[in-house]
Amino acid sequence: MAAICYQSPIKLSFTTSNAFSNPIPNNPPSLYPIITRFSSGFNLSAVPSKTQTTHITIPEPEPIFSSVKSFAPATVANLGPGFDFLGCAVDGIGDFITLRVDSKVKPGEVSISDISGAGEKLSKDPLSNCAGIAAISVMKMLNIQSVGLSISLEKGLPLGSGLGSSAASAAAAAVAVNELFGGKLSVSDLVLAGLESETKVSGYHADNIAPAIMGGFVLIRSYDPLELIELKFPLEKDLFFVLVNPEFEAPTKKMRAALPNEVTMSHHIWNSSQAGALVAAILQGDSRGLGKALSSDKIVEPKRGPLIPGMQGVKKAALEAGAFGCTISGAGPTLVAVTDGEERGREIGERMVEAFMKEGKLKALAMVKKLDRVGARLVSSNPR
Repeated sequence: MAAICYQSPIKLSFTTSNAFSNPIPNNPPSLYPIITRFSSGFNLSAVPSKTQTTHITIPEPEPIFSSVKSFAPATVANLGPGFDFLGCAVDGIGDFITLRVDSKVKPGEVSISDISGAGEKLSKDPLSNCAGIAAISVMKMLNIQSVGLSISLEKGLPLGSGLGSSAASAAAAAVAVNELFGGKLSVSDLVLAGLESETKVSGYHADNIAPAIMGGFVLIRSYDPLELIELKFPLEKDLFFVLVNPEFEAPTKKMRAALPNEVTMSHHIWNSSQAGALVAAILQGDSRGLGKALSSDKIVEPKRGPLIPGMQGVKKAALEAGAFGCTISGAGPTLVAVTDGEERGREIGERMVEAFMKEGKLKALAMVKKLDRVGARLVSSNPR
């Protein structure tokens, strides 16, 4: 049976923020040099800065299903002061992937057969499509050479919306391929596969792909090596996200180009303190404190806000309607507000939609969603 050896310059350390049990049970040997560490609180051990390459050879697994269907949720990146290192998943909206073993596709390759929903502008070339790139990455990790796969992508998220559209497609594809072959890879492997896709499509940042795969709130402690910390918002506490998406596209590259090359020490100190307060509020289940910190970015939002018509007026309307906080979701143009009640969330959303039309001359759609605590998952399967 054919096998292949991989090495990567990336190491990943996966850390939880509390004493919950290992979320990656029976973790199989990874194809990447990964450091796995779990701790209570924030007592993180030192991680070597130099890469230690590990060579691991695994046999090619057989597909256990003829087809699977997966889902990955939308995500809110940055959360105000947490630019490129904080993100969370939101429930009820996202992308679906249907993956099939396809005898018409060359063994070891992926074909994108169909794209529906909000993805009519996307390429079906798997090397240019985030779902295709992530699927290929997982196939390489698993050393799949004997069968070809076809992907059908159902886009539930609009492109350039600030809701992690590319990450949702990548996460759903990565999980689908892994599950089709028996779920051999760990969560950390899947994040790496999705990050490879994100890097080629929208840049090297994990604040969408990590929560899309892992669910909940995620802190990216380090990019070199990549180290993720799962932040647990208490189950007994209420938290609702008001997502208001205007009919306006804000390409990530354009919004990144607006960012400052340098920041003042005072702004650095301020944003650092607000990011710390945000993490504390998440762990304490303090939705008011979360909103206050989320609203307090002095570095990114002031530069991106003027590029979204009516943004400041919409934020003001959200706060006046009782939102605990409001900011840009990811690169925008979606704005996200937080509250602790669904009915109040709907009222806040109505005021924000009205403000987008009044202040920015833009139609907008409001949704009230909860935190997605699961992340990307299989929703159906057909045995061989």
